[in-house]
Formats: sequence, C-alpha cells, structure tokens
Amino acid sequence: MRTVLVTGTGGAGRTTVAAATALAAAREGQRTLLLTADPDGTPEALLGIGPLRSAPGRSADRLPWSVPVELAPGLWAARVVTDEWFRGELTALQDRGHGLLDMLGATPLDGEELTAPPGVETIALLRALRAAQTAPPGAGWDVLVVDMPPAPDTVALLALPEQLRRYLRRLMPAERQAARALRPMLAQLAGVPMPAQKLYETAERWERELAAVQGVMESEATTVRLVVDPGPLADRALRTARAGLALHGCRVEAVIANRLLPTGSSDPWLAALSGQQQAALKELYEQWAPAVPVLELPHLGRDPHGIGDAQGGGDAQGGGDPRGAGGPHGGGDPYGAGGPRPADPRPMDPRAADPGAGGGARRATAGLAALASAVGAPGARPDRPAPDPWTVEDRLADDGVLLWRLPLPGADRDGLGLVRRGDELIVTVGPFHRVLPLPSALRRCTVSGAGLREGWLQVRFTPDPDLWPKRL
Repeated sequence: MRTVLVTGTGGAGRTTVAAATALAAAREGQRTLLLTADPDGTPEALLGIGPLRSAPGRSADRLPWSVPVELAPGLWAARVVTDEWFRGELTALQDRGHGLLDMLGATPLDGEELTAPPGVETIALLRALRAAQTAPPGAGWDVLVVDMPPAPDTVALLALPEQLRRYLRRLMPAERQAARALRPMLAQLAGVPMPAQKLYETAERWERELAAVQGVMESEATTVRLVVDPGPLADRALRTARAGLALHGCRVEAVIANRLLPTGSSDPWLAALSGQQQAALKELYEQWAPAVPVLELPHLGRDPHGIGDAQGGGDAQGGGDPRGAGGPHGGGDPYGAGGPRPADPRPMDPRAADPGAGGGARRATAGLAALASAVGAPGARPDRPAPDPWTVEDRLADDGVLLWRLPLPGADRDGLGLVRRGDELIVTVGPFHRVLPLPSALRRCTVSGAGLREGWLQVRFTPDPDLWPKRL
C-alpha cells in the first residue's frame, strides 16, 4: 500500500493538503482512504460532511477508526476513534491479566468508566496505520493519506515503535522463556500464583504489532509531505522537523508552501506580507530543491469547504492552473513528466472572494478540487524495506579510520549530541534522539571524532588494537 503522511508546522493547513492529496490520488483511479486523528470536527467542516462516527458492535472487534464515508468516487474519509479503541484494548488486557489482578486483589474497570488519557491518541494512530495495511484483499485501499499532528509530534510518533520495541527487549529479554518453565516452582515457593501466561503472550503480541508498524514506517512506499505557511518563524521549525525526520530515516517527497498571497499588489499592507512570504519561499527552494520538490498553493481567499465547492463560475473540477516550470524561483522542470507541479505562481487576491472588496467579478474556486491538481497524486513506489541511509566508508589505508556517515539535513552543531554506549550510538538532534546499533565492524573500534558537514554527520572510528583482527 502507498502511504503518505502529511505533517508540517502548526496551523499551516495540514488537513487541507492531506484532503487535496487524497482527492488527487482518487482521481487517478486509486482507492484512497483519508485518515485523520483530529478530534475537533475540522476535517468534517473542511470536507462538508457530517460527524465521523464509530461503527456499532464491541470495541475489541472494530477497526480503530470510524465508519468510512465516501466523499467522491474512490475516496473515503475516516477518523481514528481513540476513546473507543482505548476502552476495547484495556478491557481485553484486563481479561488476559485476570490472574494477576486477582493476586493483587484489584477490581477490573468497566468499559463505560474508562477515558483515554493524554498520549493514547499516538498509540491509536499507530494501530490504525497497521490495521490499514492488513485489510483483506479486495476490501482495502491502494493509497492511505494520513492527516498527521504537527511535525515535532509526528517525528516523536514515528520514532515510537522502535523505542517501545527496545524497551520491551530490555524489560522482557529472551531469557524470560526460562522463567516460564520455573513458574510452577516459584508459585509454590512464594505461596501465590505467578502472573498468567497470557501476560507474556500479550508482550509478544505487542512486539509483533510494533515490528509491523515499524515495517510500515521503513517501507519505501511510505513518504512524508511537509506543509508550511512560509514565514521567518516557520523556517526554523521546518529545519528542526527535517533533521528529526532524517534522523529516523523518513523520506520527504515534497514541501508544500501553502496560502501564498498574491504578488505585485498596490496595497502596501498586502504587499509587505507577500514580500515576507516570497523571501521565505526563496529560502525553501535554496534548502530543498531540486532534491525535494517545493510545491506552491495559492491563498484561496477563504477556507475550502467540500470537494468541489466553487463560488460563481470557477471550475470546481479543474482546480488550480499548474503552469509549468518549477515556480518563480525554479529553473527547468524539477518535477518530471507527469509529476506533481506547483500551483499558479500568481495567487489569487484573498479580497477577490468578497464582492464588497471590489473583486466581485473575480470569484474564487475554493473547494478542495481547486488544490488537488496543484499538490498532485503520490507517485508509485515499491512496498519494500527502504535501504539503510547510514554508510560506512573504509579509510583505513589512508587515514587509519572507518567513517560512519549519517544524513542529517537541517541539523546544526549547537543542537547535536553523540554518546557511545556499548555497541550503540545515541544521536541527539535538537529535541529528538535515536539509539543506533553500530555495524559489526565499528563495534571493535573507538570513537575518535565527529563532524557535521553539508548535512552529513561523519563519525570517525579508530580500530581498537585489542579487539581488531591481527594481521598474519
């Protein structure tokens, strides 16, 4: 399955871009599911539909999202139902651990009294990503577009499966198999029953589920679209997000500059805001293009409402006019034939949607259809594990070191930290960190230095004479 995770800076229009991306995919004949975890009703208002409600039946038997609503041919929308999923999971966990609860004298909680605590929405969203990949043949989707939280929360979410698996391995290592065999004897010595076998089985089930979710994140078919409202404050946030995504091996397929104001306005207030956006937009092209396309979406004059909502005689199905050649700051065509292209580089004046502002003759096409052509459908990618981005360069002959190179675009030296811990290297980039297992050759070496050059972290390892194989 092709999976597109749409995130970005806060308030940049992630939900709008996610919906437009899903619509573009559906227009190409792909069965597409738009999945959101936003609980405040914004997606329903944007899509012009009623509330997304949970399916009837027992919580444990339901998928972790609401009943999908068909928005257009080939396009469905659903919401992650965090509360219902949490009740079902905790109730099932109590059933598996009833022996331990009895030993502790605890009274199980009823589903009706359970409320999902903060943070559970992250686990529910990961579970939904996994469930979407395992739909039975003929009943699933070709493309999954996920309306993710803001970029820092998304990076933390994508890192969670690997972190939790590491915790499980530390807390319940393989040696626990021996403890299972000793459980009857330990129960006689202690005079109380030991935890039930189902608790161990639950941990194993969590390990399998987390491994499957991590496999989705690490697949070449999973990519990220970053949405930004160009401006001086957003630039710093986007740099941090880029470094965090690179640290965890996430592939960014496009940066989308949203809500661009018109240029060349005679209104000094509007011209100043537009000039600020254009300066930030130029920096986006310098930082990202041509390796990652930068797509431009115009300000529509008002929030989109519905799939094909159009004011006046605008073309609700044709959308924006992607004109060609890489936008005002690009040269040539970095998007490739048939690929997603930037929107009209001359955005609509937001006042044009207001007849009282002197622009009544020029009405806006303000539905999602106006943006779908501009953002473009996600291209085809193989659903297989992505290659490891970390590389080891042999410089033993020239410099006597092995060089481990890690791509970290967007990182800066002030926010970078490295700690060697046994056979692992703990890398910190701003608010994010990751524990990386060292390749086998580097485990027999000592760290002799590190540097950040042109977006690459280069760590130098010197062979340890006591551990390195001796030459004969």
